[in-house]
Amino acid sequence: MERMDYEYAPLRLPPNVDRVTAAAQLAIQAEFSGWELARVRLFRDGTRQVMLRRRRINQPQPGLSY
Repeated sequence: MERMDYEYAPLRLPPNVDRVTAAAQLAIQAEFSGWELARVRLFRDGTRQVMLRRRRINQPQPGLSY
């Protein structure tokens, strides 16, 4: 079986970004850039550490936009 190679993009969302806004931003990245959610960590101060991943392919893909 072939091993899947992924590229990862860490994001840190500040505490003033609510859950709905964060979900909308991540959905846009998934739709247009091929990213999928790999992990989310929520810290006590409300900061979210998000790890996105997508399959690595030979063609150039769009990067993250903020």
